[in-house]
Amino acid sequence: MLGYTMYGTNDLAAAKAFFDTVLGSVGIGRMMEFPTGAIAYGLGWDKPMFAIGVPENGAAATVGNGAMMALAMDSRAKVDAIHAAACAAGGSCGGPPGVRGEEGPQAFYGAYFRDLDGNKFCAYRVGPA
Repeated sequence: MLGYTMYGTNDLAAAKAFFDTVLGSVGIGRMMEFPTGAIAYGLGWDKPMFAIGVPENGAAATVGNGAMMALAMDSRAKVDAIHAAACAAGGSCGGPPGVRGEEGPQAFYGAYFRDLDGNKFCAYRVGPA
């Protein structure tokens, strides 16, 4: 059902560098580049994508209160890697990697971070290590 999501930025060049580094740390690359400067990242045309760009209306990008984008990872190591890359690239930690709740076949292993504009992300893996 989900096709793509998009967050706004106030510094497109910095956001591109941030997401190239952070998403690239787990093998996610640029899929589309638009005349507006927006970039869509993904793993394939048949999978949901994430885009970053300046707001179409020309107003400043702002953080949505209560908004968060969750990025599914296929291993706990990738959760660790993307969180570390985000923090190293100037993002902020919103919660270190770890199991939230009980360990087991449906364990939720997640890490939270914010990008340079303050947008919130969760990288997660459901299942055992």
